Amino acid sequence: MASNNRRKNARSKEKESEWQERVVQIRRVTKVVKGGKKLSFRAIVVIGNEKGQVGVGVGKAGDVIGAVKKGVADGKKHLVDVPLTRSYSLPQQATGFGGGAKVFMRPAAPGTGVIAGGAVRTVLELAGVRNVLAKQLGSNNTHNNARAAADD
Repeated sequence: MASNNRRKNARSKEKESEWQERVVQIRRVTKVVKGGKKLSFRAIVVIGNEKGQVGVGVGKAGDVIGAVKKGVADGKKHLVDVPLTRSYSLPQQATGFGGGAKVFMRPAAPGTGVIAGGAVRTVLELAGVRNVLAKQLGSNNTHNNARAAADD
């Protein structure tokens, strides 16, 4: 009986761990109020299942752990489907826009890998893309680049 319970627990944990979370950026932000400066943290989190679904979320809280939790919840609300080919690449070239950021993505031959920088690499990896060429154009803002990569 005990071994059956262990198997069930292991299965439920596997289902929960289907989604991967990666913290892209943590920033300490301040708000000036009447009594002085109020410190809080902003976390940009990318969540994906490596099967074509990915989301970018932002959370703000008084502590880092709370900000990350809020970011994960926000990422789950903003999930997008990314089309994948058999070679785990994009079916066609795409351009994503997010704020002042522009991300250009091209399909690549099998074995190329993810050639991208910063937050774009994280978004594409968690989406399940394994062969792609990407270039950040315009702004180098982390949040906007992550949103632009998920926008495609």
